[in-house]
Amino acid sequence: MTTEQLRPGRTVMDRAPHALSKVPEVTAYFWIIKLLTTGMGETLSDYLAHLLDPMVAVGVAGVLLLVTLVVQLRIRRYVAWVYWTAIVLVSVFGTMAADTAHVGLGIPYLTATLIFLALLAVIFVLWYASEKTLSIHGIHTRRRECFYWATVLATFALGTAAGDMTAGTLGWGYLGSIGGFAVAMALPALGHRTFGLGAVPAFWWAYVVTRPLGASVADWMATSVRHGGLGLGTGPVSLYWLIAILGFVGYVTVTRKDVA
Repeated sequence: MTTEQLRPGRTVMDRAPHALSKVPEVTAYFWIIKLLTTGMGETLSDYLAHLLDPMVAVGVAGVLLLVTLVVQLRIRRYVAWVYWTAIVLVSVFGTMAADTAHVGLGIPYLTATLIFLALLAVIFVLWYASEKTLSIHGIHTRRRECFYWATVLATFALGTAAGDMTAGTLGWGYLGSIGGFAVAMALPALGHRTFGLGAVPAFWWAYVVTRPLGASVADWMATSVRHGGLGLGTGPVSLYWLIAILGFVGYVTVTRKDVA
């Protein structure tokens, strides 16, 4: 789904202040970078958890995320490297939160998925009750931006739990999960084009699904061959995906392809 496909979902209120929006335009580059950040967040989280004490890793990721979000909230316009740095750290911290719920607290992946889904629903209800819209094209006030980032964090935690649930609990494996989530991501675009699904629900549906899709691909690349993966390791895969992220973020920064 590109900006043009989502454009019918905008309101006059969304369009008027769009120059002040704190988020990028929804283009193909947006979805590519989003998928890359989800995969990197998955493998980097696993790498840090083995390199450091898990609680220390969570603490470091949480502090870095907090600092980056403060910078993101204080700047007056969308800045690609700040925004995508925050997304990467949300991905890492969201992965750790979901893993802690399962490993540390013993919560099954299915239960964790339902908990994070309920949390996301509550955020959406509060956001809509406050702002009367869930459109990302109107992120131009501090309150809307806080709702946005709370939603993003919840979607990453939800996606992590859902991906682990399909790969492990349901027995789909990594390739089965990749295929299932790829189909699930294509459905909102089909629904929007063919069946009149609104642009806002179509966007958030796809946004949630990109998390387990990207994570499943990264896990498949990093996991040992004996366990059905390519055996590249979490460290190298994190590095490969980081290089790709830097390349795309650098490109949109220079060309401003993701700015209206």
